Amino acid sequence: MIRDRVIQAMSWLWPLLPALVLFSVLSVVRVQTAPCQTCRKLTDSFIKGLDKTSNKNFGGGNTAWEEENLAKYARSETRLLEIVEAACEKSDLDCNKLLEQIEDQVETWWFHRQQEAPDLFEWLCIEELPLCCPPGHFGPDCKECLSGPGGVCGGLGRCEGEGTRLGDGECVCDPGYFGQLCQSCADGYYREKSSNHSTPACAACYHSCKKCSGPENYKCLECKPGWLFHDNKCVDTDECGTELARCSSNTYCHNTDGSYECRGCDQACVGCMGSGPARCKKCARGYKLRGAKCLDVDECSERAIACPGLNEACFNDEGFFRCECADGFIRRDSICVENHPLSGPEKGLFDDMTDDEVLVLQQMFFGVVICALATLAAKGDMVFTAIFIGGVAAMAGYWLSEKGDRMLDGFLKGR
Repeated sequence: MIRDRVIQAMSWLWPLLPALVLFSVLSVVRVQTAPCQTCRKLTDSFIKGLDKTSNKNFGGGNTAWEEENLAKYARSETRLLEIVEAACEKSDLDCNKLLEQIEDQVETWWFHRQQEAPDLFEWLCIEELPLCCPPGHFGPDCKECLSGPGGVCGGLGRCEGEGTRLGDGECVCDPGYFGQLCQSCADGYYREKSSNHSTPACAACYHSCKKCSGPENYKCLECKPGWLFHDNKCVDTDECGTELARCSSNTYCHNTDGSYECRGCDQACVGCMGSGPARCKKCARGYKLRGAKCLDVDECSERAIACPGLNEACFNDEGFFRCECADGFIRRDSICVENHPLSGPEKGLFDDMTDDEVLVLQQMFFGVVICALATLAAKGDMVFTAIFIGGVAAMAGYWLSEKGDRMLDGFLKGR
């Protein structure tokens, strides 16, 4: 069986047997509290696997051989393994965990109990594992739900916890019904007339009626909160015109059907009686009453000197103004100064020289030195003097042609 092969394959775990036993006990506890829905889903998937493998066998030869082996395959361990492997999706952790914990029960049903207990869900989830209850039952002891002429909860609601080991069995009625068996019409509903002998259904009253005798607005018998009964009709109560409304400061009351809501005043107001700048009790700072409205004050045009700082410009906004530096100026130490880009230290005459330029300069320098030495050796001979002057001139000409501007700046700045 599956269990025997697992034990053989995992024989190296025998030293850990006490820990495995403890884990098995904990697994049983978890099975006890696993949801009925998981067990139902697992058994449904198992039955689908049965249907899917119903026409398979071990392989084919002649018809007699196939029939014999088909019968063997139907109750074989091979078929059981195929069904079990596909019973749970890999991503369904609850299903896979439950399947691992109830492997022995599944094998028992497969090899020994199929004939006498063909319903796997009933045998496994209700009888073997205390996870589910039969339909119409609930709770740890699978007590019977309340029932009426129409079935469980009169057919007009559901039994809390039905089919599981949870819940209290109370009826949760459908909309429009209430009572122990959901036989009465709830507030806002009335009993329709019926032409046959069956119990008529409950239908909705007019939206303002708590109790009524029909769907029309003049058939109200009692009004919902926020409505007043007048001439057999429910009329909305204007809480904003009475002392019923309670709105905080700088908000105003807005009436709605059967109630009211508090809405914020306009930003131009300090306290208001409605929406917009024309309903202010008092104008907010930065606003001024002009006619019937609180309108923004343009401080930049009304004040002689709105921004007293040097090189500052005034910008008006809704309810206030701001002072910023004029174009071409930036703020430094609370003063607007001209926006000159910060320049780095001045570069010297030789800061940008490349390696090739340094090499040429060295070669010229050595040439001039050689010429000078030759002139001295000739004791003032004019030929060597001319060569010396030519070398100096060549070096100066090359250097000034390439670096003339920087050399001039360097001399002027004392570099």
